[in-house]
Amino acid sequence: MINDIKKDAESRMKKSLEALHGNLNKIRTGRAHSSILDSVTVDYYGSQVPLNQVANINTEDARTLSVVPWEQNMVPKIEKAIMTSDLGLNPSTAGNNIRVPMPMLTEETRKGYIKQARQEAEHARVAVRNVRRDANGDIKALLKEKEITEDEQHQAEEAIQKLTDKYIADIDKTLESKEQDLMQV
Repeated sequence: MINDIKKDAESRMKKSLEALHGNLNKIRTGRAHSSILDSVTVDYYGSQVPLNQVANINTEDARTLSVVPWEQNMVPKIEKAIMTSDLGLNPSTAGNNIRVPMPMLTEETRKGYIKQARQEAEHARVAVRNVRRDANGDIKALLKEKEITEDEQHQAEEAIQKLTDKYIADIDKTLESKEQDLMQV
């Protein structure tokens, strides 16, 4: 039973870390990479679908993305979806190739993005701590029902704490690397 609680806690903490990676990928750095457009959805025959399901997204150079729709009639819809997204990008169209230049980040916008990244990291830390609280609660419930001894309870809580420390350290490393990416000019 204790092993099940540990496995569940570890999988939930891993999901929190993966969610942080996804959220940090949405924060753009000065460089172009296709995952910036992962959050953009396009109206495709009445339903909203991710951009990468209606077009090829490639990195042309360090500052430009190239979006090539699979259907010619999707060009204006894709262009509008990129413009209305909260990414602050202005695409330009040449034929059925949409170029998305990445604007240079000012010092002020870099600091704003770092602040946003820190908030995302803090949300991930809180999620990991909530998982720890839930796991410790489950362990205490087992002790209350006399299914485990106090020694087993202490050992299990120590193991959960080690897991928590490991995932919080991973979150801190992820945040640090994102901050370094944002501060590169």
